[in-house]
Amino acid sequence: FKTCPGRVLCKLPCSGEKEVDLAVQSAKAAFKIWSQMSGMERCRVMLEAARIIREQREEIATMETINNGKSIFEARVDIDISWQCLEYYAGLAGSLAGEHIQLPGGCFGYTRREPLGVCVGIGAWNYPFQIACWKAGPALACGNAMVFKPSPFTPISVVRLAEIFTEAGVPKGLFNVVQGGAATGQFLCHHPDVAKISFTGSVPTGMKIMEMAAKGIKPVTLELGGKSPLIIFSDCSLDNAVNGALMANFLTQGEVCCNGTRVFVERKILDTFTKEVVKRTQKIKIGDPLLEDTRMGALINQPHLNRVQGFIKQAKEQGAEVLCGGDLYVPDDPKLKNGYYMRPCVLGNCRDDMICVKEEIFGPVMSILPFDTEEEVLERANATKYGLAGGVFTRDIQKAHRVVAALKAGMCFINNYNASPVELPFGGYKSSGFGRENGRAAIEYYSQLKTVCVEMGDVESVF
Repeated sequence: FKTCPGRVLCKLPCSGEKEVDLAVQSAKAAFKIWSQMSGMERCRVMLEAARIIREQREEIATMETINNGKSIFEARVDIDISWQCLEYYAGLAGSLAGEHIQLPGGCFGYTRREPLGVCVGIGAWNYPFQIACWKAGPALACGNAMVFKPSPFTPISVVRLAEIFTEAGVPKGLFNVVQGGAATGQFLCHHPDVAKISFTGSVPTGMKIMEMAAKGIKPVTLELGGKSPLIIFSDCSLDNAVNGALMANFLTQGEVCCNGTRVFVERKILDTFTKEVVKRTQKIKIGDPLLEDTRMGALINQPHLNRVQGFIKQAKEQGAEVLCGGDLYVPDDPKLKNGYYMRPCVLGNCRDDMICVKEEIFGPVMSILPFDTEEEVLERANATKYGLAGGVFTRDIQKAHRVVAALKAGMCFINNYNASPVELPFGGYKSSGFGRENGRAAIEYYSQLKTVCVEMGDVESVF
C-alpha cells in the first residue's frame, strides 16, 4: 500500500437491484444453517474471526488508513476495538437464553430468544471497519445473517472483513457486502426478505431509512449525528480537561459523530483554558497518515473539505474569532500536495445562535463558549435537536454525576471523552437516533422474544 491522496484507489461497480437480491437470497440461505447452530458453535467461529483480525492488525490498519485518511495510530485502535467487539459477542453467543415462568395449577410458560433473519447494516465512512464489526458482532451472535453496505467513499476494508468471516468458517453468504450509494441502500431497505436495518450516518438519511423501513414494518437502529456539549468546570484538572477537549474534537480529523464540539468553559478559567488548547492544537502533527508521528491525516474528500471550510467562513462572518487553524494545509511532501488537508481550528467569541455552534460540522473545528453557572450551562447544553453524547470535567464527583444525569444524551463521559469500550451501549437521544450498539443492550435489537404458554391439564372452555 502507498498513500495516494486525491487519487483514485480503485473502482467498484454499484450493486443494483439484481445484485442486492442475490446478496439477500445468499444471506437467507446461510441464515438457515447459522441460526440452527448452537451458541457455542457460533462462538468458536466468531473467536476465530477475531483471532485473524488481531493477527492481521497492521495490514488491516494500513488498509483502513488508505481507505479513510485517518492516522495509522488511530486506525490500529479501530482494528483493536473491532476484534474486541467480535470476542465480546462471541462470549455472549453461548449465554443467550429465555426464561421459565411458573404459572398456577402446575402450568408454566417460557420465552425463547430468536434471531430476526437477514439484517442489513449500512455503514459510515469515518470508521468503516469498526462500524461493520459493531453491527456484525451482535447480529451474528444472535444467529442472524447480514448484508452490509459500506459508504461509497470507503468501500475497501469491509470486503476484507467479509473474507475474514469466510476464512473463520461462517456459512457461505452469511456476511455479504454490496457496494453503492443511495440507490443501493433503497433496494436493501425495500427488500421483502430483510428483517432489520441498522444505519450509521446523517440525520436526513436516517429519516429516509426510517420512512422506507416503516413501509415493511422493519425494526431499525439509527446512530445519527451530534453536536455534543463538553462542559469544563473551573475545579477540573486543567491539563486533563485540555486533553479531553482535543480528544473530543480532533480524532479522525474531527469526523466523529459523538464529538464534543460545543466546549463550554466556566468563565473564571476561560482565558487559561483557551490559551492552553490553542497551544496544544497548533502542535498537532498533520501529514502523511501512514507515518508513525502523524496525528491528523486528510479529510475524506474535496466536497467535504469545502463544506468544513464554508462553516469556518460563516463563523467568521457571524463574529466568531479564529484563534488558530482553519486554513488549508499543504504538506512538504510533493506526493501529498493533492490531499484534503486542513489545520485544526479553534473558534472563540462564539454564541449559541451561531451556525457553527448549532450545526454539525463534522470536521476539526472546536467552538469555545463561556458560562457562569451549572444551571445555565445545562440549559444551554440541552438546547439542541441532537442528543448523542456529552461530557463533563470536574474534580467534584457529586457535581459530575448530577450534571450527566441532567444531560439529554445517550453517551456521557466524566473526566474523559470518546472512549469506546465494546462492553458499554452506544447510541443517542432525540434526533441522534435510537437503538443501541455494543454492550448487552445490542442483543435486544438483533433478536426477538417468543412466548410459549404450556397448559398441563384440560382447557377450561367458557363456551
